[in-house]
Amino acid sequence: MPVLLPPGEESGNKARTPATLIQDQSKAERVYHELRRRIRELILPPGAPLRKEEIALELGVSRAPVSEAIARLADEALVDVFPQHGSFVAPIRASDVRESMFIRMALEVEATRRLTAAADDALIAAMEANLARQDEALRSRDLASFYELDEDLHAMIFGAIETPRALRLLEAARAPLDRPRRLALPAEDRAATTFAEHRRLVDAIKSGDPEFAGVAMRVHLTAVARTVERALAQIEREKE
Repeated sequence: MPVLLPPGEESGNKARTPATLIQDQSKAERVYHELRRRIRELILPPGAPLRKEEIALELGVSRAPVSEAIARLADEALVDVFPQHGSFVAPIRASDVRESMFIRMALEVEATRRLTAAADDALIAAMEANLARQDEALRSRDLASFYELDEDLHAMIFGAIETPRALRLLEAARAPLDRPRRLALPAEDRAATTFAEHRRLVDAIKSGDPEFAGVAMRVHLTAVARTVERALAQIEREKE
């Protein structure tokens, strides 16, 4: 007669309760965000090996959350996984970057249109506060803080339209774009130009005209794309 085991338990294995599964997911999320941050900030450069045992030891987790995090990063084109050989930080590929820019343009321009038609005083005040902090970071030449505030402003705009699935798509699409953007930001005083574009964007949203605001976002992202293309060209030259 067969032995009936509790749900989720297999013979010879420890049961995985709902609480255990949630804990594992939380660990994988933490590992994912930490590795993603290091890749985006170029702390882990293209081609760097991702050794699961070392990452697990450093972050105080088992191999399973590390494997899950690496799989997610591979889906975002930030990691290349070679069976039997290991996982490595992906090179900056022009095709991935351009596809990311295409998706970002489509989603963020439409989000800006929708937001402008319904923006309230609280959101406008939050955007103005963000711009004030961007100005401070720019004056003190704190490009790391400026970059984070740049991202925060875009997240504020997109998050306000409350489309979680679209937000997840945007986050995944933006991932390959982050590294060349970071390389390009210090060049040609791009940060100051970005701030001026942000100022015009917020003013356009405040106007209440969705089409005007959508154009302001498109102009800003087109400028970002041109700067990123120059960064990609520089990367290609360095390979030669």
